[in-house]
Amino acid sequence: MSRRKTASPTRSRLSTALFAALALPLAGSAFAQDAATTAPDDAKTLDKVVVTGSLIPTSQIETATPVLTITAEDIQARGFNSVTDVLQKSSFATGGIQGAQTSASFTQGAETLSLFGLDPGYVKYLIDGRPMANYPALYNGSSTFNNISGIPVDLVDRIEILPGGQSSLYGSDAIAGVINIILKKRMDGTVLNVRGGWYAHGGGASTRVTLSHGFGSDDGRFNGLFGLQHQERDPIWGYQRDRTKQFNVNGYSAPLASRDYLVFSPFTSYKFMDPANCANVTSGFGGTEGLQTRPGFGDENYCGSMFTPGYRTIMNEKKSTQVYSHATFDINDNAQLYGDVLLNQEKTSYHVGSNFTWWGTSVKWGYFYDPDLDDFLNLQRAFTPEDMGPGGFRNTMSNDKSKSYAVTFGVDGTFGGEWDYDIGFTRTQYDLDETSWVRFAGPMDDYFQDHVLGPQLGLDPYYGAYPVFQPNYGAFYTIMPVEDFRSITGFATSKSKTSDNMLRAQVTNSALFSLPGGDAGIAIALEGGSQKWDYSPAPGFLNGDIWGQTSVAGGGDRTRYAGTAEIRLPVWDMLTVTASGRYDAFKAAGNTVSKPTYSLGLEFRPIDTLLLRGKYGTAFKAPTLSDMFMGESGYYSSVVDYYQCSLAGFGPDAVENCPNQFSSRQFFGTQSGNPDLDPINAKVWSAGAVWSPVERMSISVDYLHWDIDDEVTQQSANALSLQDYRCRTGIDDINSALCQAALSQVTRNAQGFITEIFTQKINVSNETLNAVTLAATYQWDTANLGSFLARSSFTENLKHEYQQYAGDPIIDLINDPYWSSDPVRKADASLSWTKSQFNTTLYANWFAFTPNYAAQITDKGYGGNRAGKGPSHISWNLSLGYNPIPQLQLSFMVNNLFDKMPPMDWSYPGTSGAPYNGNNYDVYGRAYYMEAKYMFGAK
Repeated sequence: MSRRKTASPTRSRLSTALFAALALPLAGSAFAQDAATTAPDDAKTLDKVVVTGSLIPTSQIETATPVLTITAEDIQARGFNSVTDVLQKSSFATGGIQGAQTSASFTQGAETLSLFGLDPGYVKYLIDGRPMANYPALYNGSSTFNNISGIPVDLVDRIEILPGGQSSLYGSDAIAGVINIILKKRMDGTVLNVRGGWYAHGGGASTRVTLSHGFGSDDGRFNGLFGLQHQERDPIWGYQRDRTKQFNVNGYSAPLASRDYLVFSPFTSYKFMDPANCANVTSGFGGTEGLQTRPGFGDENYCGSMFTPGYRTIMNEKKSTQVYSHATFDINDNAQLYGDVLLNQEKTSYHVGSNFTWWGTSVKWGYFYDPDLDDFLNLQRAFTPEDMGPGGFRNTMSNDKSKSYAVTFGVDGTFGGEWDYDIGFTRTQYDLDETSWVRFAGPMDDYFQDHVLGPQLGLDPYYGAYPVFQPNYGAFYTIMPVEDFRSITGFATSKSKTSDNMLRAQVTNSALFSLPGGDAGIAIALEGGSQKWDYSPAPGFLNGDIWGQTSVAGGGDRTRYAGTAEIRLPVWDMLTVTASGRYDAFKAAGNTVSKPTYSLGLEFRPIDTLLLRGKYGTAFKAPTLSDMFMGESGYYSSVVDYYQCSLAGFGPDAVENCPNQFSSRQFFGTQSGNPDLDPINAKVWSAGAVWSPVERMSISVDYLHWDIDDEVTQQSANALSLQDYRCRTGIDDINSALCQAALSQVTRNAQGFITEIFTQKINVSNETLNAVTLAATYQWDTANLGSFLARSSFTENLKHEYQQYAGDPIIDLINDPYWSSDPVRKADASLSWTKSQFNTTLYANWFAFTPNYAAQITDKGYGGNRAGKGPSHISWNLSLGYNPIPQLQLSFMVNNLFDKMPPMDWSYPGTSGAPYNGNNYDVYGRAYYMEAKYMFGAK
């Protein structure tokens, strides 16, 4: 597509209303350099442009597909700090996600979002229309996704969010929607932007500096833009917030201290063996360690602290730098060279907290036998900040260092009078080093055996299986010397990488032929490329050298190609039909997975101010490289041994009467990827209307539907055990392929008992979702009071059902809090005012009730004890702007204006250290930001 060519305008009061609302310069900025600053009176003559959701340039702002556009001015005025902030605050982002508040998640240093409560991997992310590189680590340890934290927010021109399945244009992953982040392309002069912020409750202080410069040749043939953004942010620790600094003081039960030094027996419960009554550890955790009591547990005493929950980060420390450049060169009137480079370097640091920073005898020895007490025991000991020396827990923070780049170069232009072409090559690469604080298994166990347990004195007299020790309990209840702590702990680095090469060629014609409603348009695109993924953890995570932690390994590559065609037919003035189709093929491990997709869209304009629209199509997600090539990893679980139960006289319909040793048989499980996976398939459709009752006002409503089949999940160990039973008892032919596969995956010992089960990823799950979205925009000008702009958007999930395995009951994800705590309704709204040199925006973000903690932990849902719903939640941002001279813009922003915290949830127990749902809420509180932007060379 040409970057210069324009076509005849189409006049529409509906388009005028929408464009005029978008055109208001919210910040009163002197720096807006694109068409968004067009005066409202000029908005009726619109050039054709490409918007996300179509490959064909059009002058219609609204088409058959709804698109939410968030401009750079919106980002500034609403107080958003990052692209992540923009997207997670969107009304479409109703799904809760793991983030910095989720201690010990697999990707704690990354940021993502969930559209409509669907899997984060169901979103197609584009930067300037080109796919982003996948994050090398896996979300929740199993899913490929995109990390959106490394995009320079000050260099963003606009973000377009396209809800619904869009694979017929954008290929794999575009099931939940498409997010296109469009960076700035032109700028006059040089702009320096400096921003600083801090939180009222401490921590999280940040600075951001952005320098951008536009340049070009005197004859106008060469133009470019260079941008550099650097940001630094302090972490927020749990102890810096009242809600997270200690165990819950507002729960249904009394607060209970952490068990930092504990001796425990499976027969007699707690045993307090400290001759000094915790006196030697009272300096621990900032002097809060001491003698504690838990009624009903043995002799009830142990050493602990009420304040250990505060020793984790709830916001990552971050340092990041992005470099961006865009340039074009006109070869002649019909051809232009272009190139884009985006580099990102980022380091995030975090601490998983004291809950994951400990040692115990259970890992190596299980229990040990103490002959002096004639009892079997376990020791459990937390590591305190004082063990770690000056700096405390900061000395044991983990960090993720990433480097990524996206490079594009190509040529575009026109030929044959009406045809535009674009041929470009893009390479993206993402390198990640995850450096984790670890405990070395051998040195640590040896240290405590030497200093606490003493030499092994044989095996126990009862079972002949457990080691015998006579511990020095006084040595157990002590703070460690710093040098001893450092000798048994350290850091281990896992390395991973993704890369993607894509060659793409496209031709478009916006005036292919004439129809009664206008010119027909067509776009045809071909693309091909290759993708790689590799995840190589530190060896100690796999061979047991690292205590209490494990990982997965894997890697693979594939080639792919695709063809896309789209046609737009204005059948007559009132009706436009758009159709698109795409074919994708992926070749990996000797197999080829292919998928055709299509869509059909209708736009009906019975009157100049009303658009009725609808779209039907298909979408898909190809098996990811991690789904296919993830290596084996182990876990322990339990399963019904249906075969042994049947031998005992209890069939599958009576396993509740089967002896426990068979009805809950513990096994070692092995799971891995599967190179034979099929694509995830979806049928999608939407219907809606856009109405502009008065000038500069629009109201839209859209209904969206997804029917998703063949979702990837891990095989069911229970189903494999049941199939094993059917084969062994002759219900199914034991020589069939089905039985041979099941028998090979279920391992039994010499007694015939299940010991191991191997589970792969398979295509089996189904999901159905219905949602409605509403949006409204209104701009009005006054003679004396200035200009006003009001915007709002709303999303409600009407139906969301999920079935993991065939034959399973269907799970209602909207009404069953055991399975989902996502809000079903979400909205945001803003009111902006501009007059002369001043501007201000008040922004609100709201979501409906969510289930409380008690409702989430029982399969009885809202019928469980103490179960209920929390109140809806709303937060406000306020920004103030002033332009003392045309070159200078000053801003002051207050985010979370009223210092809104998560609602108090009384159903959490006193043992909770974070009594709120961190996937939906945060405890950061009010934040202040000051920003100055100066343009050099402006008149």
